[in-house]
Amino acid sequence: MTNAKRSMLASVSALIFAAALAAAPAFAADKTYQATGPVLEVSDTSITIQKGKEKWQIARTKDTKVTGDLKVGTKVTIMYTMTATSVEAKGDAKADKAADKADKPAK
Repeated sequence: MTNAKRSMLASVSALIFAAALAAAPAFAADKTYQATGPVLEVSDTSITIQKGKEKWQIARTKDTKVTGDLKVGTKVTIMYTMTATSVEAKGDAKADKAADKADKPAK
C-alpha cells in the first residue's frame, strides 16, 4: 500500500471515529417513553391524560408534532423524553451518616 493510500485511509478512519464519538451523547439522550390514555385537558403548553388511576401532565412546545384531532376525550399515545434541567448534589450520604454516628455520645 502506498503512503498516499495509507494517509487517506487513516484520515477516513479518524473522521469516522470522531463522528461516532460526537454522536454518542445524542444517542444517550434519545431514550423515549410513551404514555397512553384519554385526554383530560389540552393547552398550548401541556396535555393531561388519564394513565390508569393517575393524571399525567406532559409539557409541550410549539415544536411538538401532533397528528390527528387532539381534543378532550380522544385516546392518545404521547412519546416523550426525560431531560434534567438542573441537578443539586447534597454530599456523600455515607460520610454524613458516619459523622452523625461519631457525634453521638456512647451509652
